[in-house]
Amino acid sequence: MKNQTDIFKESALERQQNPIACRPGCGACCIALSISSLIPPRNKGERAEPKPAGVPCRWLDDAYRCLLFGKPERPEVCISLRPEPSMCGNCREDALQYLAMLERLTLPETVSST
Repeated sequence: MKNQTDIFKESALERQQNPIACRPGCGACCIALSISSLIPPRNKGERAEPKPAGVPCRWLDDAYRCLLFGKPERPEVCISLRPEPSMCGNCREDALQYLAMLERLTLPETVSST
């Protein structure tokens, strides 16, 4: 029986050998996920600020392409995120649902005031 480390190594190796590309017109990871690092301003008068979950990144164009792709201003978290079949699913809607679920699962628990 394989342990979790073996499974992770096999998964990482498979991703290296069979990388998938972003689906044109998707942008799900730039919408569904929150980004706590500061997103640089796109327009005059804007401030660098984090991006909340469910809100399109200010750097997405009308075709859901990242206008910071390949530029040094692109946040490290965006650079490190790689498309994977489990994350992207079969269509944009699959990806949005999956990423929204991950976002909910990783929210800090709310402390109730008593």
